[in-house]
Amino acid sequence: MPDSQPQHPDDATADPGALLLTGARLTDGRTVDVRLGGGRIEAVGTAGSLTPHSARVDLGGYLLLPAPVEPHAHGDTALTADTPGPVSYAVEDVQRRATEAALLQLSHGATALRSHVRIGGVHGLGPMEAVLQARRSLRGLVDLSAVAVPRLLTGLAGADGLAMLHDAVKMGAGVVGGCPDADPDPTGYAETVLEVAAEHGCPVDLHTHGDDPARLTRLAAMAGGLRPGVVIGPCAGLARLPREIAARCADRLAAAGVTVVCQPQGGCGAVEQRGGAPVRLLRAAGVRVAAGGGALRDVSNPVGRGDPLEAAYLLSSQTGLRAQEAYETVASAARSALGLPEVRVEAGFPAELLAVRGERISGVLSLAYSRIVVHRGRVVARTSAVREYCDSAAGVALDLPRQGRS
Repeated sequence: MPDSQPQHPDDATADPGALLLTGARLTDGRTVDVRLGGGRIEAVGTAGSLTPHSARVDLGGYLLLPAPVEPHAHGDTALTADTPGPVSYAVEDVQRRATEAALLQLSHGATALRSHVRIGGVHGLGPMEAVLQARRSLRGLVDLSAVAVPRLLTGLAGADGLAMLHDAVKMGAGVVGGCPDADPDPTGYAETVLEVAAEHGCPVDLHTHGDDPARLTRLAAMAGGLRPGVVIGPCAGLARLPREIAARCADRLAAAGVTVVCQPQGGCGAVEQRGGAPVRLLRAAGVRVAAGGGALRDVSNPVGRGDPLEAAYLLSSQTGLRAQEAYETVASAARSALGLPEVRVEAGFPAELLAVRGERISGVLSLAYSRIVVHRGRVVARTSAVREYCDSAAGVALDLPRQGRS
């Protein structure tokens, strides 16, 4: 696409919220200036070609990318692994943890998050209320959406869960989901979720390990007619099935238009359910595959960085995907899974961007600490790191060339 150089406005009429990113490197090797305004990319031109009628950020030495998103978080349980004694689910405590976790993920570049929130039981709708409060407090920094996750939906025990699911959607949960495998009637659970989603016009996001091919096939068949679409994950159990059976399941998922969100950082299930989905097999069948983080420092996963680039790195390392393909699982594919508009570093696209110190995407995924995050055309987070080597005998720092720092 040719460089875009539209007429520049006079100083008197310039957008006071405009931002000029200068000297950024793109994945195709070009060095460009990018002007942002009104939450979108206004123009992209060769370095030095765009007049700075706005605030300016020097991105020399940085690679500029579409910002990643986090398609599978658990804000209600995040950061509880080291809590002494029982975990508090008081609204103020859940809100604090959800906010802190979202800011951690934002600092790594995720400008949108989808948080799965458990409802029902002794905590009722409290965790959902807390996550929705966190969403309001984070407005302008990061976009946070919530998935209502009832424990049971079938039989007498599921009646309360169903009523609470409707209430959660009315409160502001924009997605309905859950774990069919945990219900005595997994098919009935999935059918109920799909019915509620159709009634309210909500997308669906279901958690399943995918180790029962018949159940997964039924789910794909039921989900095929629902619009907006259906996301499932982590489907790690598919990798434990005979390849021929897994391939047939993948074909049915592709035919249904289902997106699979794998979780290369460990997921959010029990240890015996861990592992990675057969990403290459799914992609070969035409399934859209995105990557998410899952649990973040809670009982399911006691560690975690909340870093989408780590998810992409692990996916490339574990499956052999090229670095660009791996990054797309946390960027374009993950945005599509969340129903968000596409982002490209081109005029007219949303200004959701991540600048990472480095020259190539393979290096960025391998080791990249310095980052600048742009959300709705504004810089909302910066992380800076300097690497130094010291002469152990003299105890002095060795000077490094610019590209030697991350």
